[in-house]
Amino acid sequence: MKQELERLLLQKEEFLVEGALNKNKLAELARQYDSMLLNLLMSEPTISNHFFSTLEEGILVFKKDTFLQFLNNKEFLPDSFTAYKTKIGLATSDNRYLSENNEVVLNFPYKDCVLEGGQTKDDAKRQEIFFNETLAPTEINRLLDDKVLTNFKRFDSDGEHEVTELSDTDNLIIKGNNLVALHSLKKRFAGKVKLIYLDPPYNTGAEDTFDYNDSFTRSTWLTFMKNRLEVAKELLSEDGLIFVHIDVSRANSSRVVGTGMQPYLHILLDEIFGEKNYIGTLHWKKKKQPSFLSRIAGVMETILVFAKNENRIKKLSISGSTDTTKRVDNVSNPESERVILAGIAYKGKEQNTIIKAGIYKNKTMSVTFMQDVVVKDGITQNEFSARAQWRTSQENITKFAEDGLLYITSANTFRRYASEEELGKEKSITDLLLDWGQNQDATDEMKALFEDKVFSTPKPETLLMNIIKSHTNEGDLILDFFMGSATTQAVAHKMNRQYIGIEQMDYIETVSVERLKKVINGEQGGISKDVNWQGGGSFVYCELKNDAQDFKESILKATTTEELLELFNTAKTSSFLSYRIDPKKLKASEFEKLSLAEQKQILSEIIDHNNLYVNYSDIDDQTYNISEQDKRLNRAFYGEE
Repeated sequence: MKQELERLLLQKEEFLVEGALNKNKLAELARQYDSMLLNLLMSEPTISNHFFSTLEEGILVFKKDTFLQFLNNKEFLPDSFTAYKTKIGLATSDNRYLSENNEVVLNFPYKDCVLEGGQTKDDAKRQEIFFNETLAPTEINRLLDDKVLTNFKRFDSDGEHEVTELSDTDNLIIKGNNLVALHSLKKRFAGKVKLIYLDPPYNTGAEDTFDYNDSFTRSTWLTFMKNRLEVAKELLSEDGLIFVHIDVSRANSSRVVGTGMQPYLHILLDEIFGEKNYIGTLHWKKKKQPSFLSRIAGVMETILVFAKNENRIKKLSISGSTDTTKRVDNVSNPESERVILAGIAYKGKEQNTIIKAGIYKNKTMSVTFMQDVVVKDGITQNEFSARAQWRTSQENITKFAEDGLLYITSANTFRRYASEEELGKEKSITDLLLDWGQNQDATDEMKALFEDKVFSTPKPETLLMNIIKSHTNEGDLILDFFMGSATTQAVAHKMNRQYIGIEQMDYIETVSVERLKKVINGEQGGISKDVNWQGGGSFVYCELKNDAQDFKESILKATTTEELLELFNTAKTSSFLSYRIDPKKLKASEFEKLSLAEQKQILSEIIDHNNLYVNYSDIDDQTYNISEQDKRLNRAFYGEE
């Protein structure tokens, strides 16, 4: 049967990639009941009898599930696991080579897969988990569903406290897989992040990378980054920027010298964010004294900068005032009324809404909307009046609106952007960063905090200060989901920015959180003196609720066959047993004959890794023993309370 089906399908070029059948394409066409595919299958009686049922009057019904099951059998088309070519290359979207077309898309093995990246210990060089987006859509949907958050703690200058409520302005630290956590953030933070800074594992295998499993192959590293960058884009605001730090080393993780990862990453960012949204490349001098053993002594690293929408990006400047927005009120002035033209921007989460007439306040301004305001696609549709303690005339308010400078904040108050003339007084940053701190500065900062070199190459606070200063104002939201030693979060805290940090490594509690506690207590290292930091503030810590992750930890800790046998029996009836495993075939008598190492391996392999964390949809399942307090906080986090 398989030879007959393969011979039949090979007749159509539409089903081929480089002369071989494309399994994912065939699966997609089958799900769409493609007429070309169905007619071809019906043309061969043996094939037709297997994949079609015959009803009365000779009507044939395609047995889609039977066809997909046959297609996914490893004995059929064993070399076509993914839809893309199994090599690195620059190719067009229809898989022709660059020389044939000017449109560029980066192809690499497993591009159509989700790479979870599940390491929790910095010495765990584990094989990463792939889920193919076409072959296993249900697995991916479950993997990326909203997760239950647990173990909430609030830290401030008085120490650690129970979390009783969550605020939209809380600083947030999450322990857990960053891909999973990012998807759990979308409902609350999509379109709200002003700046993302990333210092990912570089895929160089070198000693000067931070403490992650840095031994991906090039293709898995690109997939790893693609999955995360796609959701990062969703979290960025329309006027947001992403800064991605990347080494320019010519040695990859296998110590093979060749092209570094920077050009591949650049093209990947082009594909995700769009070439027109490329802002520039910053070149950061990371050390004074390079190693002169290589042909060219390397002292630079690059930072790629992309926008969500380059039309919304102003000049990047760190000189003078960094505030690119201005207040339009003055609390010393009496209330008066202004007419606001239609067509101004609205910064609220809902881009299609009606702002009801009434009084709205934030920390500094109170506004009374005299009429309802209709908002469509983030733009007001009608003229209206508003009462406030205005600091400027009706004429100026009208001009600000006409010039696209006036906008309504998410709190339904008003601010305006600085004019080009006002911004022109500031100097843009250059792409050569010679005095933005160096690796040794960062090492010294960490040693001052922990009396030890707890990270190989943390980034200096000055570098992060200038990046954050160049594009954000106080109160803006900063995200770093490769949190590491928490440099981004520490600097954001000292600069009065809101921040989110995600880290799955176990040192989040001993390094990252401890560093932020020291910041709250007023530590004077890094940029503290530059910004006159005196301490204060708070952050909320929480974790993705483990399911199979706890089981995995128990496997690692077990030292006897008796312990593993107990885990074996637990797994057979657990919710996280892989759907590929038939529990009836898991025989304890056979399991006991294995070595301790083999028993641990078997237990690790029968886990369904979609169930490493508990889905929010299962929060009321008594199996997970989720407290009423955690349920209430989760419902508040996901906007259901």
